[in-house]
Formats: sequence, structure tokens, C-alpha cells
Amino acid sequence: MSYTFLFKYIIIGDTGVGKSCLQHQFTDNRFQPVHDITIGVEFGVRTINIDDKPIKLQIWDTAGQEMFRSITRSYYRGAAGALLVYDITRRETFDHLANWLEDVKQHANSNMVFMLIGNKADLTKKRAVSTEEGGKFAKENGMIFMEVSAKSAENVEDAFIKTAGTICKKFEDGEIGVLNESHGIQIGYGSKPSVARDHKLPSTFGRSCCSS
Repeated sequence: MSYTFLFKYIIIGDTGVGKSCLQHQFTDNRFQPVHDITIGVEFGVRTINIDDKPIKLQIWDTAGQEMFRSITRSYYRGAAGALLVYDITRRETFDHLANWLEDVKQHANSNMVFMLIGNKADLTKKRAVSTEEGGKFAKENGMIFMEVSAKSAENVEDAFIKTAGTICKKFEDGEIGVLNESHGIQIGYGSKPSVARDHKLPSTFGRSCCSS
């Protein structure tokens, strides 16, 4: 299947926050309540459409344990977007966000788009982190923010698509480009030669994705 661009994503955060569940819900439209601990990284893909332009998302779900950090860091490089996930019912996963953010910024490109995700929004009665706290942390660190539920699928698709829209905006503004592999964007299979030659988004593509 042809696609105009390929965007590389990574999903990061503590063990047990639901990173793998988010990926499966988005790529396979299913919730897997029992999931083995991710060893290293797992991989998934899905093609979305923005203004009728197919964009392939290549999503790397990384392990949360410290013992695998040296492996997962290699995937920080060459990613256009990072989904930083915490569990709204576990305060410690929120408290660790600053460390995750610092770690990925040390090893990733400076133009990476960050989406902060508060997962398990379906468990509001067990909430340990308020929506306001999540929003404040995201704003202070220049991140997009959304609470989602991998179980019910609430806002899961929006989180991935909104991240793609922000990447589109940076691409159109010239902040990131396909000539630099570390930016995590590639010209897709079957895209028009003019797109590959000019390294620019078609104007209609840019307007649509940037307004989402």
C-alpha cells in the first residue's frame, strides 16, 4: 500500500502504565488485559489519512524497566514523535515523568514532538493524578496533553493523530525534514516525485494537518 510519508513514533514510560495496550488498541483495535512485560521493544504500524493523504505510522513500544534502557535509548534517535505515558491511578508513574523526559531529550533530536498521555482514564475512582496536574506538566514542558483509556479506546486514536498533525506543522514550517534521518520522517512508497524532490508537504496537506 502506498503512503505519502512515514512517521516514526516511540512510546515511553514506566512499566505497567499501558504502553503496549495503547499500541494494540490503536494498531489492532483490541484491548489485551493481560500482557507480558515488554522485553526491549515491540513494533506496530498503522496508516492514517490526513486530508486524504495516507501517512504510515511506525510505532515502537519500549520497555519501561531500567535494565532495558540502553536498548530502548537507541530507538529514541530517529523518531519524529514520542508518546510519554503515565498511569493516572499510580502517582509514582507521574513523578517519574521528568526523568523520562530528560533521558529522551538527551538521546533524541531536538525537534521531536512530545505527547503526554495519562492512561487508564476509565478508572476515575482510583485517580491519583488530577487532569490539571497532567496539563500543567505538559504545558511547562512544551508537550501536547491528553487523557486516554486503552481499555475503552477513549481518545486513543486522537492522541496518535494529533501527534501526527503537530509533526505535519513542524514539517511544513521547515523545522524538520526528510533529508535528516534523525527527524524520523521518510518519503513514502508511491508518493509523487515532486514531493520527494522538493521535500515539502503539498499545501492542502499542510493546512489540514496543522488545523487538527
